[in-house]
Amino acid sequence: MIVVRGLQKAFGETVALAGVDLDVPEGTVLGLLGPNGAGKTTVVRIIATLLVPDAGTAMVAGIDVVADPQRARYAFGLAGQFAAVDGVLTGRENLEMVGQLYGLKRLEARARAAEALERLGLADAADRLVRTYSGGMRRRLDLGASLVGRPKVLLMDEPTTGLDPRTRMELWAFIEDLVRDGTTLLLTTQYLEEADRLANRIAVIDRGTLIAEGTADELKGRIGGDVLEVRVSTAADVARVVELLDGIGTERATADERTQKVRLPVRERVETLLAAARRIDEAGISVDDLGVHRPSLDDVFLSLTGRATESDNEQTPPGPGRRRRKGAA
Repeated sequence: MIVVRGLQKAFGETVALAGVDLDVPEGTVLGLLGPNGAGKTTVVRIIATLLVPDAGTAMVAGIDVVADPQRARYAFGLAGQFAAVDGVLTGRENLEMVGQLYGLKRLEARARAAEALERLGLADAADRLVRTYSGGMRRRLDLGASLVGRPKVLLMDEPTTGLDPRTRMELWAFIEDLVRDGTTLLLTTQYLEEADRLANRIAVIDRGTLIAEGTADELKGRIGGDVLEVRVSTAADVARVVELLDGIGTERATADERTQKVRLPVRERVETLLAAARRIDEAGISVDDLGVHRPSLDDVFLSLTGRATESDNEQTPPGPGRRRRKGAA
């Protein structure tokens, strides 16, 4: 349902995409992961007809998004990083407006809006002004707007960023229902547990290049064993711990400065744990946690990129490319 080949995009001298290939079969979820500025959002914007690539092709439901963008917009729904809903309208009015932008007649737009509101648990708040909604309610309404046209494909760019844990889990359950009903989903996310739960396959992009792809289990298998993790008490000691652990694992240790964690792939659980504890203790470094666990997507991501995953902050040209559209809107 989504086919991307050789996608390239640059903003001035900054290369956002350097030849990306992706395939998303019908009724599946592809999780697109990458560190800050890796190119994830640029991929979504090109597929969503908001940016024109410098080279390469992108097809949605067999439609070339560059050659026939208007027809392509009827094939997908888009939920971007921020809720694009109008606060001076009610929830129902927002969805009915989007339905009419899809070209639906008023009665059909009204019926689909009611269906989406019910499905998203917003029926009781349907006739309230959106400016009175909580952040989670706005996010759900935004998703509803992307569903009014009953798209075959859904593009979701970090849909749960900023949501509280309960609302995030509710949205995950809703996404799982959509996929069971046959929706095809391209999902970018900064939450690795989100990709682990929702995605059939995961693609990792870094510096505009696809560097790994597979199921979560396949990617975790690349670590080749267990992972020693150290959470350092003081940020200044992170680099010291990386040096101290050199040579006792199967690879060089990687550090996440944001969480003050150092990770090291290992084969011998007990021996490596004891050796690490001894070196850290002799160096007089204080740690909050030290242990060995099975590989997670966090470990895979740091091993592949050496950086933590965060929301994109990619360059976008001025003008219409900065605006976010849903379907035919």
